[in-house]
Amino acid sequence: MRRTITAAMTISNLSDFLHLAPGLRLLGLDPGAKLIGVALSDVGRRLATPYGSLRRGKLRANAAEIAAIAAREGAAGLVVGVPLSLDGSTGPAAQAARDWTHALAAAAGLPAALWDERLSTAAVQRMLVGEADLSRAKRAEVVDRAAAAWMLQGALDRLAQLAAPSSGASP
Repeated sequence: MRRTITAAMTISNLSDFLHLAPGLRLLGLDPGAKLIGVALSDVGRRLATPYGSLRRGKLRANAAEIAAIAAREGAAGLVVGVPLSLDGSTGPAAQAARDWTHALAAAAGLPAALWDERLSTAAVQRMLVGEADLSRAKRAEVVDRAAAAWMLQGALDRLAQLAAPSSGASP
């Protein structure tokens, strides 16, 4: 049985996004203390691309900005990074991100799934220093949206695994 996701439903299971209508994108959000990194999937939900960053402010204002981006880009759901502890446990920062996500999803009228974003910013920083050879100032401009794309890509890869039919037959 297919489950219908309503616009205001907050979800915590990424697999629920398998039931979204085809052709709709997902927004990836990497909430930080000052900025929210934003990434956008393609319509096939296979590839994440850095989109931009928003100044973190009042929840209602951020929700309106995110809802406007979703409407403009045809996004039907949010994948929000949650900073789990290195051992996978939920600490105060992860609980705050979870609470913010639930409030944001309700205010923006979009379903949201949480995704482990441990070390995504560190991985992006290493990539930007080593491979892209960007200065510190340039890195600061792109790190939030790149971390959001890194996190969203992990979620998209997991969605692709969940969508793939499992093969029980041996060759």
